[in-house]
Amino acid sequence: MDAGCPRLPDTVLFEIFLYLDHADVLSVGLVCQQWRAVARDEFLWKELFYRYYRVSRDVPRHPGAVSWYDEFQRLYDTIPCVEVQALKEHNDQVLHLSFSHSGCLFASCSKDCTVKIWSNELDISLQHSSNMRPYNWSYTQFSQFNSDDSLLLVSGVFVGPHNSSSGEIAVISMENFTLLSRVRNKPYDVFGCWLNETNLISGNLHRIGRITSCSVLWLNNAFQGIESENVNVVKRLFKIQNLNASTIRTVMVADCSRYDSPDLLLDYEEQLAASSTCPVFDLGSDSEEEGAKPKPPPEPAVQELPDAGGVPAEHGLQQLFDGIMEGHVRPAMTETELETKVAELFVRNRTKPPEPNLLPTDSNSKTKYLIFTTGCLTYSPHQIGIKRILPHQMTTAGPVLGEERRSDEFFDSLDHVIDIHGHIIGMGLSPDHRYLYVNSRAWPRDCVISDPMQPPPIAEEIDLHVFDLKTMKEVKRALRAHRAYTPNEECFFIFLDVSRDFVASGAEDRHGYIWDRHYNICLAKLQHDNVVNSVAFSPVEQELLLTASDDTTIKVWRSPRAMRIRQARRPRPRKLLFSWLLNQKS
Repeated sequence: MDAGCPRLPDTVLFEIFLYLDHADVLSVGLVCQQWRAVARDEFLWKELFYRYYRVSRDVPRHPGAVSWYDEFQRLYDTIPCVEVQALKEHNDQVLHLSFSHSGCLFASCSKDCTVKIWSNELDISLQHSSNMRPYNWSYTQFSQFNSDDSLLLVSGVFVGPHNSSSGEIAVISMENFTLLSRVRNKPYDVFGCWLNETNLISGNLHRIGRITSCSVLWLNNAFQGIESENVNVVKRLFKIQNLNASTIRTVMVADCSRYDSPDLLLDYEEQLAASSTCPVFDLGSDSEEEGAKPKPPPEPAVQELPDAGGVPAEHGLQQLFDGIMEGHVRPAMTETELETKVAELFVRNRTKPPEPNLLPTDSNSKTKYLIFTTGCLTYSPHQIGIKRILPHQMTTAGPVLGEERRSDEFFDSLDHVIDIHGHIIGMGLSPDHRYLYVNSRAWPRDCVISDPMQPPPIAEEIDLHVFDLKTMKEVKRALRAHRAYTPNEECFFIFLDVSRDFVASGAEDRHGYIWDRHYNICLAKLQHDNVVNSVAFSPVEQELLLTASDDTTIKVWRSPRAMRIRQARRPRPRKLLFSWLLNQKS
């Protein structure tokens, strides 16, 4: 026993440790032999873990952990919660951050209308800055590297004639930072995304009526200068009808081929089944014992869209008009309700049916999902639409304007719809593309929307939902802690990011937040001086996190463990001084 370390009963010692800060617990373990004697006691560390982190005892230990001691140390030592650098090169609100797949570079977008490229070395430094004002942009809002990091997609708000604003996408070469192409993007919050190394998806919006429109999603070649009779530079992917002032926004692509080798499994029963054949990471799930607890709010509805059918559109329209003229249709029908009803009847037999068997069964499937926000009741995005992209659609070769459709198939239907019952303000995919994380602000439980131009009030508390794209079901309880305050009509996107073990999000309460995906607990709050708009984990080092804020700064956060390693790599000044003195003497 160490001198000065009194002998205490294990139970008393344990109770002391329960009320110590976890940093003190670990430091005590370095100096006290008595603590070392019980440091590997699984019962003690299990109790300490559940009490300190307030984890439900129904949640099992992370299967990737060797012991409860290691798991306690992981949550203490590997959370990127230590601020190591503040980047202040932007002079206006910083809206978005994105890493290259290699983790060597990242890009930032800002209200100052620049996109900046940063080098992620021991100390992060600015490598390049592109000003988009010469192209009539108001600001840059989103960026994404293609799969081989050779190109950067940058999305921004474009000011057109008569000060009308829509979006535009620019493609920048990472070899020499030259602008390769520009593509119109409407509305601007479609953002855009890469489908593969050389093709990107953009949007366009066509008004049909006051609250009825159609969204067209286009596949564009990144190299718009290509001229060939066999290669198109643009091809229509989908044309989708919008009702009640809704539009398609926030497009992203999920790769189904990654599903059978997930980084982590969120469903505990599935993890148990998989563990008999191969080691996996489990994120826990609810147990039967939770049935006795107060029931959470109802899960967002996930629905499969029915095939088109029923009464032919022409007959339906005629019946509607006859009913109005004969007084059979209630006279209280407003102009908005009438427009929606006519649009629904018109599109019924002019829509291509959904793809059968949406869920992939082939482990080597090359199928991809196009995921986007949409709606059916009001203009605020409250649904997630999912559309399968088939292999033959992943190139601009072939018919340009969808000539392969029959003349009576005017619109494409959605293959799947997830109803969130709230205003969606952020989405992000897990690294394996198995899980979709969604930030939303809930509507009142029993609200009724009578006017699509007046959506319900939204909650200040943000719910972070998790959906399994393999089963199309919600898993886990919604994560909570972060808040937002802007009203519905001013609500803006708050970007989130997901790593192997953690999920992070910005918030309007001047903090970024980090949760553990397995235990569903909030682990850290990261301070800023204003709204935190975006967060980004390094794809190769989840102990490095970036946060971007309206306070014009980008903050760099590393874990305590990474800080120790980083400091060990730095040359010691004393050794350098000694070498200099030797050189002076010689």
